[in-house]
Amino acid sequence: MFNTMTLTKLAGALLGALLFFLLMSWASSALYHVGEAEDHSGGEHEVAAAGPTMSAAPGDLLATEGGATAEAETESVETVVLGDGDAGKGAKVFGKCKACHKLDGKNGVGPHLDGVINRPVASVADFSYSDAMKSHGGEWTLEALNEYLTNPKEYVPGNKMSFAGLKKAEDRNDVIAYLQEHTQ
Repeated sequence: MFNTMTLTKLAGALLGALLFFLLMSWASSALYHVGEAEDHSGGEHEVAAAGPTMSAAPGDLLATEGGATAEAETESVETVVLGDGDAGKGAKVFGKCKACHKLDGKNGVGPHLDGVINRPVASVADFSYSDAMKSHGGEWTLEALNEYLTNPKEYVPGNKMSFAGLKKAEDRNDVIAYLQEHTQ
C-alpha cells in the first residue's frame, strides 16, 4: 500500500516536527526561566561564608543568628575565602558599579571606592551620605562588604543606593578581590 516516497514523507514530517518542538523548547527556556537556577557544573556549590571561611557537610547543623540551628543543604558546600576571588573577573563585574562609583579618589553619584577595604562606613569626607548609612557605623571589612553587596537595602535599610545587589557569591568575591587591589 505504501510506496517508498510516502514513507519518506511521513518520516520527514515526524523528524521535522520533533526538530521544531526541540528548537521551540530551547528558545523558550532561553527567554523564560522559572524557579531556581540549575547547577550544571556537576561539582560542589560555592557560597559566601559569613566569616573568613566556612564549610558544611551534608546533614550538619549550622548555627544561625539568635542561636537557632538549621540543617545544612543536602549537597556539600565548598568553602569560599572572601577576597581570594579573581580580580580580573571582578573588574568586569565592577562594570555594574561604574555608573555611580569610581576608583580614582573622586566621588560620583556614590562615594569613591578606592581604599574601601577596612575603611570606616560613611567616612568619605566630601560625600553626602544618607542618615541610615551615617548611623550604621562599623568598617567595610570583607565580611561586611559581602553582606552589603548581597542586598544593600536589607543590610542598611534606608540607604540611598538603588542597586539590587550581587546574588552570586562568586561575583561578590571577585568584586571584593578587585577592590582589594585598589586598597593600599
